[in-house]
Amino acid sequence: MPARNKEQESEIMAWIEAVLGEKLPPGNYEDILKDGVILCKLINKLAPGSVKKIQSKGTNFQLMENVQRFQAAIKEYGVPQEEIFQTADLFERRNIPQVTLCLYALGRITQKHPEYTGPRLGPKMADENKRIFSEEQLRASEGQLNLQMGFNKGASQAGHGGFGNTRHM
Repeated sequence: MPARNKEQESEIMAWIEAVLGEKLPPGNYEDILKDGVILCKLINKLAPGSVKKIQSKGTNFQLMENVQRFQAAIKEYGVPQEEIFQTADLFERRNIPQVTLCLYALGRITQKHPEYTGPRLGPKMADENKRIFSEEQLRASEGQLNLQMGFNKGASQAGHGGFGNTRHM
């Protein structure tokens, strides 16, 4: 598990405050986000109507549903599944760096939505990564034999002994 980066966490909190237009309550990063209320408000600000019902208080199960609704909404918004944290990562503090990664991914994806003109989080996404190769560069590898062609550098099964036997060394 990667180490937590307090600088990134404070940058995320500042971004959330800027997007929501309201001051967040004092406390630890994970404690403020734990119940999912702030996260649901955030995605509703980015994509209005994404989360229909937000539980502001209730049992742990009801509060965990807020986090699950947020996760479903950001997946719909365009955040890749592999960058979305598990509910327990935040609610049980199992992997807070994954929560940070997920929120950075959300900030990055806002750049792909032209209707969003609010504050940005993280570096600007590239529009394209075009590469131009000469004909000579493209043909350079044709004379080489790669290992997928069946060449095994002299290795063989000679001396193996047969099916089911162990190899004697």
